[in-house]
Amino acid sequence: MKLPIYQIVSACLLAVTITSCASNPYAVTNRIYKKQTKELAKTIREIPATQAGQDWAGTTNFSLRKPNYVIIHHTAQNSAEQTLKTFTMPKTQVSAHYVIAKDGKVYHMLNDYLRAWHGGSSKWGNATDINSSSIGIELDNNGYEAFSESQMGSLVNVLSSLKTNYSIPTANFIGHSDIAPGRKVDPNANFPWKDLSEKGFGLWPDAVLDSVPQNFNPPEALRIIGYDIKNLEYAIRSFKLHFIQNDLSPMLTEFDKQVLYNLYKKYL
Repeated sequence: MKLPIYQIVSACLLAVTITSCASNPYAVTNRIYKKQTKELAKTIREIPATQAGQDWAGTTNFSLRKPNYVIIHHTAQNSAEQTLKTFTMPKTQVSAHYVIAKDGKVYHMLNDYLRAWHGGSSKWGNATDINSSSIGIELDNNGYEAFSESQMGSLVNVLSSLKTNYSIPTANFIGHSDIAPGRKVDPNANFPWKDLSEKGFGLWPDAVLDSVPQNFNPPEALRIIGYDIKNLEYAIRSFKLHFIQNDLSPMLTEFDKQVLYNLYKKYL
């Protein structure tokens, strides 16, 4: 029996959709992404309503906002696929710009100029809306594992591009635990911050440390570096997770103070 043309067309469209979804499991969310970015572009193009008696006078001198920080996370999940699913479900309300799998595969999930929802309630220095000024990178890691060589190689490649493209200062490559003391502990103590610093991403203390002067104020030093010291114990733990790593107690040893003093001078 010969089918009507509309049924043939519908069957063909269904077949194309099924094939597309089979070849790209994110075809549906990619379409949603395109729709949402079109809506944002429309919002930007519209001339906003002004108060009575005022005229809109559009300037010709503007550009997109650019990121100034890179925040590194671990996913605390069991696979990159699980994280990608989490970041493509509207109900989760979380996302990142990049997800890097253990095998080094990089998933770019959001345009660098757009605001991802990765930092949550956070603070670094005087910045209180880190999501609006940062790139979020999630590393596939359950929170206790070492980070693979392939994964770190891909991370360095991504960081190199971001630093070049947006002129991000070396000191502004930091971790989620740095901006959310007491709330977050990622990336975990296995993360090779020293190695990254040697490649130009983030600061690290010098090999030779000076003695600490009598008038040195550790809380003030933590604040100058960027830590939120509202809860000092949380700030110390976050500092030690990043720069000490083999002792995460909330107390500063003499060695910890030497490290802190050395870094404090770099941030002045």
